[in-house]
Amino acid sequence: MLIEIAFVLATSVVGLPATEVSGVPEVHFSSIVTSDAPAPFVGPVVDTTGALSGSAVGTSTFSGRTLTALASIPTSGIAEYLAARPGAVEQILSAQPPAQEVALWWGDLAIDRQEALEVASPQLLGNLEGVPYTIRDVSNRTVLDETIAELNSVANSDAGRAVQQSARQQLSMLSSISEALVFDSSNPERTLVTLDVTGQGRAAIVLGDLNDADYVSFLVPGMFFTIEGQMSFWADAANTLYTEQQAWLELFDSQSVFTSNETVATVAWIGYDTPNLTNVGAIDNAVQGRDTLANAILGLQAQRGADQPYISVVAHSYGTTAAMMALSEYDFDIDALAMVGSPGSPAESVADLNVRDGNVFVGEAAWDPIPNSSYFGADPGTATFGAHSLGVNGGFDVLQKQELAGSVGHNEYFTPGSEAMRNFALMCIGRGDLVIPEDASGVARAIGSTAHDQS
Repeated sequence: MLIEIAFVLATSVVGLPATEVSGVPEVHFSSIVTSDAPAPFVGPVVDTTGALSGSAVGTSTFSGRTLTALASIPTSGIAEYLAARPGAVEQILSAQPPAQEVALWWGDLAIDRQEALEVASPQLLGNLEGVPYTIRDVSNRTVLDETIAELNSVANSDAGRAVQQSARQQLSMLSSISEALVFDSSNPERTLVTLDVTGQGRAAIVLGDLNDADYVSFLVPGMFFTIEGQMSFWADAANTLYTEQQAWLELFDSQSVFTSNETVATVAWIGYDTPNLTNVGAIDNAVQGRDTLANAILGLQAQRGADQPYISVVAHSYGTTAAMMALSEYDFDIDALAMVGSPGSPAESVADLNVRDGNVFVGEAAWDPIPNSSYFGADPGTATFGAHSLGVNGGFDVLQKQELAGSVGHNEYFTPGSEAMRNFALMCIGRGDLVIPEDASGVARAIGSTAHDQS
């Protein structure tokens, strides 16, 4: 049944569901803060305690030791050290030390050592949670540009047809990231804080400034959202959400005797391998999404220290499963969660999610076949789950005096000018009191005149 639904939805863009959840591996780390670091690790690329066999402990220990070594060996030897250990960077990134440890490690490095690491391995610094976002953006753009140049060279060489075709396919995927990074002066600046140039690719593009934004929102996609096909669309959706949030903040400022000048940042996050028709019935991709999303949020919290922003997640379809797994199986809190088109998750209620004040909202569009399937576990749209209802059917917003479009089917939740986007924006700036509950009529409603009880 699910495969049949997925096949129909595959003609557009979707996200769907699976089986049993594997637990979060217990990971142990040694401190990598350089001022209190143990002796440099100069052994082989793989920790013999178990990294090759897949042991999380072995891999994570290797990561910490390698970062310690990079802080201790002569600066002139950093490039040679990494070159002698092929695969080391991938191992570190696959089992990263805690972002707070990385932030302290990075801050304790001398400037010349930081610069040497930027040159020696932009891939590592571009994707290591806890490294400053400005460094990550420059590093990832370096990798992106260099990889595109290399692939262009292969595609135009006398290499075999299969090699050329593979290069062109990767070029198409990476070109989508380059195009999504383009912005004009009327829109917020875009930075690239995650990049994987292999396979179907992974990327996270930030609109606004994660370093000082008062409100940060992560957009998490579901099935069929690939870098090549949807990166530009996802960045545009993040831009729409950014614009709506700023418009609401300016409206509230104009009605107050105090001017807060609050700012937002939105993250177009495709940080995991979204499933397709071949693996939509499995939980594996959601497990990967759980881990990478959790690491991204923990990285943000580590970077912001005492100045924490209001953090929200807006998740779609299969992405809701990954998000709920991250928020129920990792030990950190966010401020609000919105889910649309959800196939469920092992979390059984809002109480299982680390979301402050029960700020969990669920929307279901007419003719969306995915909600109510409960394929991965409890359906967050049921009354017993305890989430607030989020209107997506459309209406008239009397506060901003504009018609709001309704969402139909599985893929219209992020349409500019829709009620769904309006409600996402309000929830993401802490105004859940103005998020309108869904009704069953489907008739246009006058909304926003009063605060509503969403319970």
